[in-house]
Amino acid sequence: MKKWQYPISAIAVLALFSACGPDREGVLEELETEPATEENKPESLHIWVNDDERELVAYREIGDNFEEETGIEVRITPFGMGDQLEAMSLDAPAGGGPDLFYQPNDMVGSITLQGLAADIELTPEQEAGYLEGTLDALTYEGELAGVPAAVETYALFYNTDILSEPPTTIEELEAIGEEYTNAGTNEFGFLLESKEMYFAYPFYDAYGGYIFAEDGGDYDTLDLGLANDGAVEGGEVLQRFHQEGYLPQNLNADILNGLFLDGSVGAVFSGPWNIAEYGENLGDSLKTAPLPTVNGNPMRSLGGVKAWMVNGYSDHISWATELAVFMTNDESAQIFFEHKREIPARAEVNLDDELYEGFQEQLEHAYFMPNVPEVSAVWGPMGDANVFISQGHDVREVLEETVDLINDEIQIMGAGRE
Repeated sequence: MKKWQYPISAIAVLALFSACGPDREGVLEELETEPATEENKPESLHIWVNDDERELVAYREIGDNFEEETGIEVRITPFGMGDQLEAMSLDAPAGGGPDLFYQPNDMVGSITLQGLAADIELTPEQEAGYLEGTLDALTYEGELAGVPAAVETYALFYNTDILSEPPTTIEELEAIGEEYTNAGTNEFGFLLESKEMYFAYPFYDAYGGYIFAEDGGDYDTLDLGLANDGAVEGGEVLQRFHQEGYLPQNLNADILNGLFLDGSVGAVFSGPWNIAEYGENLGDSLKTAPLPTVNGNPMRSLGGVKAWMVNGYSDHISWATELAVFMTNDESAQIFFEHKREIPARAEVNLDDELYEGFQEQLEHAYFMPNVPEVSAVWGPMGDANVFISQGHDVREVLEETVDLINDEIQIMGAGRE
């Protein structure tokens, strides 16, 4: 499965806290800086850009535009997003690292607790134009930790050679499975990687399950809704899909993609990262649509926000913030999309491709992943739970045992921060 989220285990997060977490209050005191002015303008700013040639080309152009406007050179170092946090935890406290680095919103809590990201203050004018919910997804304990750059979720791809219209309800989805599935010939009505919580989440959520209880943007990590009656009902739907043969065991991204590209599947749950490959193979037969409804309500997919974060140890916090805002304004976001083809976190960008329409519509119903460190304790155990459920084990027993495991790991994390 190709996603840009990098959920890591709770033990790994705990190790980061224990090994390199500075005093948060002391860091906050150091971050009280003056606004960006001509007097404190640096000659250059250093940013880590995800090690992807299309992304690098985009940000070189954007950096040149910033230099032309401000006179400040933007120095770019290619650096894989999945490796940046570990390097920041080692380099930043020692005065190294960039002025800006790039991370997904589900890592905000752990980054904040380590004091690696400066709190960002935006004016109302600067806040305007970002997609709804993206700033909230980057806010932890009342403080904004990043400036939204890109968003992502998944939706339905469907092959019009098989399905003239996409399924719009869960009942239609199941009917497609019944009509078009012939496991003996590797033909399926629809497919999703149900063992991955990322893709299974809509089924738990649709019937009343939830990861953490939430109130006004605050998460109660002691209140998990992954074994309540709604979660059990959602798990039973997934189990039925397996028992009926609509979803094969041990399905992974490579198998799913191969079957869809071969024209053996009517529809798949997948993300915009597959638009290029799917389109190249299926041509005009490829269409996208939002996920189907359950009881008249749109299914909520998991989503994420990638953001520029200001190094809390930077000597140029105010100007780094200005650069982050510049790199994510409408003009820069358009440049980013034209090169990278990821959905920018701006409402006014022209995506100029109808295949993005299904994702744009689904984003209106996406649930941006919780940004608290404790969410890292969810992914692994729920992945295991989904496998057991697919194999026919009692859904309620599996989910109750899984929630106990998650709670135990969350308690370990809490003890490590005391």
